[in-house]
Amino acid sequence: MIERSVSKKKLSDKSNDREYWLTQSVQARMDHLEQLRTEYILWKYGSYPGLQRVYSIIKRKIR
Repeated sequence: MIERSVSKKKLSDKSNDREYWLTQSVQARMDHLEQLRTEYILWKYGSYPGLQRVYSIIKRKIR
């Protein structure tokens, strides 16, 4: 689990985000990306849209 932390920095300070993410495993990066994607979809659309399934039942005469 990722611990939440807050730090105050100046805008002129260079960020080391790239170095942080390079130290993380590929699986951890993908998990975080999926979490961000899910949060964005929930924020944008209000719910998580799934695939809609449409079924049509057609009655046919037996030949």
